[in-house]
Amino acid sequence: MSLYVFDRGWGRLLILLLASILQSTLAASQGLPNAPSAVMRTSSYAAGDSATSADPQQSSVPASTDSSRGKFLPRWVKRWLRDQADIYTAPLHRSEMKWVIGLPVVTAGLIAIDKHASGALPRNPSSASADISDVGLFATASAVGVLLIDGKTQGDSHAFETGVLGAEAMANSGVVYAVLQLIAERERPLQGTGQGHFFRTSGLDNSFPSGHTIITWTAASTIAHEYPKPWVEWLAYGTAAAVSVTRFTSLHHFPSDVVVGSTLGYLIGRHIFHAHCKAGLSAACSAK
Repeated sequence: MSLYVFDRGWGRLLILLLASILQSTLAASQGLPNAPSAVMRTSSYAAGDSATSADPQQSSVPASTDSSRGKFLPRWVKRWLRDQADIYTAPLHRSEMKWVIGLPVVTAGLIAIDKHASGALPRNPSSASADISDVGLFATASAVGVLLIDGKTQGDSHAFETGVLGAEAMANSGVVYAVLQLIAERERPLQGTGQGHFFRTSGLDNSFPSGHTIITWTAASTIAHEYPKPWVEWLAYGTAAAVSVTRFTSLHHFPSDVVVGSTLGYLIGRHIFHAHCKAGLSAACSAK
């Protein structure tokens, strides 16, 4: 039986998936890098009260914890909004000019041949391609969740950071995906006349860009940057590449949809990593 169940309503299910990731992140991220930490605050209060009596110490710790919890959400929202602003203003940075120029040029060229590339494939593709893309998406996203939970329970700061930043990056990618979907409104290869016309559909279940690829490449990019080892990079990016290819061969997306989703996912994962990684955990971290 085919594992592919997102022919319709994929956009809504994607948003729900990202919402659940965010919820778990908020619940577990007391030690989130560069964010408020109840654990750190509690420790500082405990250290400051070590020379005093037990009664004042007992009263100060709960107050510190409550204060930290109350401030965490607004600070996290500010951090998320800042990340969104950085993502949309990235094209203004000179260091990103190769992407600013290269991606639109490549995308325009692919859009010109999209209908011919998809037209060369059978109109009734095997369900294997869709199954592979689903498995790749959920395997990569699940890896982020496993690292977050395992890092928290085992006290592994590196794994925990990978999980938190991976979840944040996927959430940011989800918003970018939704914005582009609502703007482009592109038909899928098997919709309409198969020409991939823009501004013809509505909602979040359109062709441009590919949701599978943007989320998978975001998670893969975060993991590969956190663990810059050849086998990790091959596994993460290899899985993401397989998702990209099978989104095209399953005729759920045109080549340009896949390339844009893959590139944006990689760049967003890279940005979130370098913006929030904690120096000393990953060899690739250059954060101050």
